[in-house]
Order: sequence, then structure tokens, then C-alpha cells
Amino acid sequence: MKLEIVTPEKRMLDAEVDSVTVPTASGEAGIMPNHAPLVSVLKPGILSYNIKGATDRVAVSGGFVEVNSDNVSVLVDSAETADEIDADRARSDRDEAERAIAAAAMSPVDDVAGLRELSDHAAARLQLAGGR
Repeated sequence: MKLEIVTPEKRMLDAEVDSVTVPTASGEAGIMPNHAPLVSVLKPGILSYNIKGATDRVAVSGGFVEVNSDNVSVLVDSAETADEIDADRARSDRDEAERAIAAAAMSPVDDVAGLRELSDHAAARLQLAGGR
């Protein structure tokens, strides 16, 4: 099946893959060939895909996934491979978001949700880069 990962800046990946796992709002979703049509919101996390037994992983921000006729389209604000991630920057981004969340403890839930998404994205980048 074809996997396409697109950000506003670039088409990150356009490849034939054996399977894909995406971080949806309701948990991880595994996608295999002949999967039923699907449209879902993605949360920040790690997307993985398999090509001939090899697994590759990409840290993604929130976005959307659409599955239709053995085509998987992933539209996200950002996507990075482990080699592209600066672990120190990811750690700093995560810590800054966590401090903002703590400071916004009495703020409306919508305000904190955006900060939580930033924190989750930074944590996924850090996990992928191996710099927990």
C-alpha cells in the first residue's frame, strides 16, 4: 500500500509500505493492506511503518490520517526522523511546555490542551531521538 506523509513545507515520504501504525486521538491504529476506509485525527506521537521487514519511525505533530483504497495519507504540521531531531531542543521544548502547563493550572481547558499537545509532540521527538 502507498504511504504519503505531507507537511506544509514538504512531502516527507511517498513509498510503498507493508503496514503503518499511527497515533490517533483514540489510541494507536494499525493499518494493513485492504484496510477499511478511515479518516481520523492524529495526536502528536510516533508513526511507524514497515517496508520488507524493516521498521522506520517518524515523530509527528497533530494532524489527520486518511485511508482509502490502499492509500494512506498523513497530513501533519511537522514530521521528523530521528536523524533530523535535535534532542536538546526537543528536551527544552518539552520542559518549556510543561512549565507553561503548570503555570496555566487555573486556565480554561482549551488553553491547556494546546500546551499539552506541544508537550506531547516534544516528548515524542525526544523519545525518537533517544534522549528521554
